[in-house]
Amino acid sequence: MEKLALLVRLEARPGKEKELEEFIKSALALAQSEPETIRWYALQPGPSIYGIFDTFAAEDGRQAHLGGPIARALMEKADELLSVPPRIEAVTLLAVK
Repeated sequence: MEKLALLVRLEARPGKEKELEEFIKSALALAQSEPETIRWYALQPGPSIYGIFDTFAAEDGRQAHLGGPIARALMEKADELLSVPPRIEAVTLLAVK
């Protein structure tokens, strides 16, 4: 059962919105290969604002994800694609349906 999550907010550099969107979409295959990542969502709450929300059963799964290929790829592209550093929040889930 999902108990923990990560909420990541990404702000695209002006003119880099489409590239950031494509980068995020391409990460789905990597997320699918992570057995401890239960759910993985890519979001766009605004024209240049994007997000990722993923869930985990335990802290070791969350830490594995934070040290995994998606996080590494994002940090390699951060200066190019993002106007500010990613905001990563560790979340405890109170209820899940």
